Amino acid sequence: MTIPFESTFAETIDWLLEEESPGARYLALRDLTSPADEKALAAARQKAHREGPIAQVLDNMMPEGYWVKPGPGYIQKYRSSVWAIILLSQLGANINEDERIARACDYMLTNALIGDGRLTSMTLTAPSGNIDCLQGNLCRALYSLGCRDERLFKAYEWMAGSEMGEDNFKYVGYKSGPNFECRINGPLPCAWGAVKVMLAFAALAPEQRSPLVERAISRGLDFMFSIEPRTARWPMRHDGAPNRAWWKFGFPVFYVTDLLQAAEALVELGYGQDERLAQVLNLVREKQNGQGRWVLEYDYPGKTWLDFGAKNEVNKWV
Repeated sequence: MTIPFESTFAETIDWLLEEESPGARYLALRDLTSPADEKALAAARQKAHREGPIAQVLDNMMPEGYWVKPGPGYIQKYRSSVWAIILLSQLGANINEDERIARACDYMLTNALIGDGRLTSMTLTAPSGNIDCLQGNLCRALYSLGCRDERLFKAYEWMAGSEMGEDNFKYVGYKSGPNFECRINGPLPCAWGAVKVMLAFAALAPEQRSPLVERAISRGLDFMFSIEPRTARWPMRHDGAPNRAWWKFGFPVFYVTDLLQAAEALVELGYGQDERLAQVLNLVREKQNGQGRWVLEYDYPGKTWLDFGAKNEVNKWV
């Protein structure tokens, strides 16, 4: 039986606020308590950076600002720079708490951002190394970490233009056309890529969204709501069944995505009360156990810098 969300909310918050889990405690204070106690929040943020998973990821960074090997940082999965930066952002790391984060952001923009604004998984002479999930993930991560570099805003504009099919736009490699088209999906629009792009747009403060970004958000919303989101039946090559990962909640979340992250993007964009999202939110509630907690249904055991709990057990990060 699913317990009503409201009846377990306070108990769930108390669990997340336990002192023994400084990283989860910080995020719970930041995102789930209102109004937050600013002094307690600052102390929790500092402790999360000193003692939690954030510290462990940063301790593996090279002095120059990269992880594992120099360059754009896509290989090796899931420890190199791309994945470390995405993970840090999901852990709530902040550029003002540790100067190494600023170094990592600058290194990424210097070594993965091509002049026109696309982020590449290859060399700076290989625009074919761009793909929506990479662009969206890194824009979201860098902005969430506190990066406000002009190069990042250029990446946002490129991402918006690529989705709108701006004049003179040349599509190469995986990115095969506007509206999230991806050759890996045959080359239909890719909903995984769409979720990452919409998450990135959602992170931007409204006053920092250009008219082009606003138009891209509008087109993205049309795509996300073009079906009943709970079915995850966005376009698929060969008209196959949706990837089962859509219904499995996990942590961290890299280029795979799930309906919880799709809901996160749409809620952040202001659509939490939209009736078209209601069935996805019902799914989230249905996945609660009797204590109002959720289990870890997929993960990356031994593949990233640390593990985040046992699979199929209740998990604070989820």
